[in-house]
Amino acid sequence: MTTQSTRGALWFEKLTDGQPCNRDFCPSVQVADILLGEQTTRFIAVVADANNKFPRAVGGQVGILEGWNLAKAVTEAIQADADKAEKRAIVAIIDVPSQAYGRREEGFAIHQSLAGAAGAYAKARLAGHPVIGLIVGKAMSGAFLAHGYQANRLIALKDNFVEVHAMGKESAARITLRSVESLEKLAATIPPMAYDIKNYASLGLLDELLEVSHPDQPSDQDLTTIRNSLVTQIKDARLAGPSLANRLGADNRRSSSTVRELMRQQWSD
Repeated sequence: MTTQSTRGALWFEKLTDGQPCNRDFCPSVQVADILLGEQTTRFIAVVADANNKFPRAVGGQVGILEGWNLAKAVTEAIQADADKAEKRAIVAIIDVPSQAYGRREEGFAIHQSLAGAAGAYAKARLAGHPVIGLIVGKAMSGAFLAHGYQANRLIALKDNFVEVHAMGKESAARITLRSVESLEKLAATIPPMAYDIKNYASLGLLDELLEVSHPDQPSDQDLTTIRNSLVTQIKDARLAGPSLANRLGADNRRSSSTVRELMRQQWSD
C-alpha cells in the first residue's frame, strides 16, 4: 500500500488557522471557508482516514467517497454564490498518492465519482470562481485529475517530496518492463516522464514554484509566503478568466502549441 502522507492535512490546518471543518462531508474530505486577505475562500483537502469504509482509500487516496464529496464541496460553493457578482475562490490543497484501486471501487463506478469531482471543479472555474491548486505533496494519477488539475492556477512547493505523475515509479516500471533505476535514468532526459516538481514546472503547467524552509512543519514566514502567493494567484485568475491557455507557453510544450494552432487553422478552413 502507498505510504501515507500527512502533508495535506497539515497544510490545510495551518492555512485555515485550525478552524473547524464543515462536518457535512466524509472525514477524508476536509472543507473550510475562511477569510484570505479580504475575501472568503473555500479550502478543500483530501486526507488520510484510517476508518475509511473503503480500505484502498485509507491513506489519502481519492476513492468513491472522496470523489463525490469533492464534487459536493465545490458544487455547494457554486450554488451559494450563483447570484453574487464576485464568486468565492476555491483552493485545492493537493497531497494525493493515487486514486483508490480495488474491485469495490470499480464495481461502484469510481470513474463516475472522480469525473464528478473533476467536472465540479471545471464548472466552478467556468462560473467565475478562481480555483487554485496548491501541491504540497504527491499529485498522482486520477487523484490529481479529480482534485486540483482543473484549477485556473497551479502552484507547488519546491521540495523533493513533491511529485506529479500519471502513476507511481514502481507501477510505471512494471508497465514499461524496466527497473525503477532505469526508469529514473530515462526520466532524467525526458521531462514528461520525470517525477520531480522542477521537471513538471518546465512543462509550463505550474504558475509558481515556491520555496519554504520547513514543508513538513511550516514556519510563520512559510505560511505568509503561501498566503501571499494564493492572494496574488486568485487576483490574477479573476482578471484572466477561465481559460487554461496559460499552460501552453513553455518551451517543452512547443509541439502542443503548434498542434493546437494547426488544428485551429484546419478547422477554420
